Amino acid sequence: MKHSKLTSLIFIALILGIIFGCVAPDWAVKMQPFATIFLRMVKMIIAPLLFATLVVGIAGHGDVKQLSKIGIKTLVYFEIVTTLALFIGLIAGNIFKPGVGFNLGATAGNLKVAGLMAATDTHTSIHEMIINIFPTSIVDAMATGNLLQIVVFSIVFALAICTVGKAAEPVLDLLKSLSKIMFKFTEYVMYFAPIGIFGAISYTIGTNGIKVLGSYFKVIFSLYAALAIFVVLVLIIACKIAKISFRALIRTLEEPALLAFSTASSEAAFPKAIEIMEDFGVPKNIVGFVMPTGYTFNLDGSTLYLAIGVMFSAQIAGIHLGFEQQIIIMLALMLTSKGIAGVPRVSLIVLAGTLASFDIPIIGVAILLGIDQILDMGRTTVNLIGNCIATVVIARWENQFDYDKMKNYIEQQKREDVDLLKIE
Repeated sequence: MKHSKLTSLIFIALILGIIFGCVAPDWAVKMQPFATIFLRMVKMIIAPLLFATLVVGIAGHGDVKQLSKIGIKTLVYFEIVTTLALFIGLIAGNIFKPGVGFNLGATAGNLKVAGLMAATDTHTSIHEMIINIFPTSIVDAMATGNLLQIVVFSIVFALAICTVGKAAEPVLDLLKSLSKIMFKFTEYVMYFAPIGIFGAISYTIGTNGIKVLGSYFKVIFSLYAALAIFVVLVLIIACKIAKISFRALIRTLEEPALLAFSTASSEAAFPKAIEIMEDFGVPKNIVGFVMPTGYTFNLDGSTLYLAIGVMFSAQIAGIHLGFEQQIIIMLALMLTSKGIAGVPRVSLIVLAGTLASFDIPIIGVAILLGIDQILDMGRTTVNLIGNCIATVVIARWENQFDYDKMKNYIEQQKREDVDLLKIE
C-alpha cells in the first residue's frame, strides 16, 4: 500500500472514530479489541526488526570507536533536549496555571489507582537503572519488549560478528534477509492500521465523551500549547541546525505520527518510523541505535507533561511552589523520568511517585487519570517526532546524513501525492 494512500485511510479512520464515538458511545467502547489486536501485531514485529536492523547496521561498518562516539553524542543531546522540555513545562505551568480554579473532583476508583501508582517503585537508584540496561536473557528482553536491553545485546552481538570476520558472514547475510523480511512484515501489519485506529479513537471518545473536553479544557490546552511551544523553540531549531526542512520531515512522518496520536502508543509507530528515517537519509546503524535508546531517555513530550502535572497537582491542592522548590523537583524529574520505558501509564506513575516524595497530594494524578488517553495522544506524538529528529541531528553531527537521499525521498513522496490525486 502506498504511503500517501495509507495516510489518507488512517486519517479517515480517525475522523470516523470520533464521529462513531459521539453518535454511538455504547457501541464505541466495544471497539477497543481492534486497537488491542493492532498494537499486539505491532509489538510482535519490534524485537526481530530492531535486532536485525541494528546488528546489520553496526556489523556493516565494524567501527567500535565510531559507535562509542555516537553513543556519547546521543546521550548528551537527549539530556539537553529533555532538560529544555522540563523548563518549558514548568514555565507553561506557571503561566497557564491549569490547576487554579479547577472545580472537578476525582472518582473514588481513580483515587485508589493513583494511590497504587504513588506506591509503585519504578527504580530506586542510578546504579540500579544502569544494571537494568543489561539483559539476563535476550529471549526475556524480547518477550517483555525492553528496547534498551535488545539494543545492548544487539551491539555486543554485532561487535562479535565484526571480530569473528569471514566465518560470521553467513549469520550476517541471514540477518540482512531477516531485516528485509521484517520490513515487508511491517507493511502487511500496516494494512490493519486504519481498523486499529478506528477502534482506539472510538473507544477513547465513547468512554470520555466530548463533554469531558470542556471540563478539562484548561488542562488540555496547557499541555498542547506547551508541546507546541517546545516544537517551535526546540525541535524546529534542531532541524535548522541539522540543515533540514522541519515541514518536509513532518510531511514524511505523517503516517507514524498519526499512528502515535491515534493509538497513544509510541510502539505502534516505531517500525514505520525506523523504515522512514532510513529512507530519509539517516544511516541504518544510527537509526537502529538512536530511536530505541530515545524511547527510554528522550521522551520529550512525556517529560514536559510531568512538569505541567506537578504544577497542576500543586495548584489544585492550593500549594505554592517557589522557584527553588520547582528547580529541585525538576532535578528529581530529570532522574526519575529516565530508564522506565514500557511501564503502563509510565508518566502518571512517575508523577505520582514524585508528588509523594515532595508531600504534594496525589489527587491531581487521580483527576488527570480521567483524561490520560487524550493527554497521552499529544505527548506520545511529540515523543516520536523528537526521537526522529534526534536521529537526523546525530547523523548530521557525525557527518553521515545523506542529503541527496533525503531530497530524492521527498521528491518521490510528491510524485506519489500527484498520482493519488489523479486516481481520486
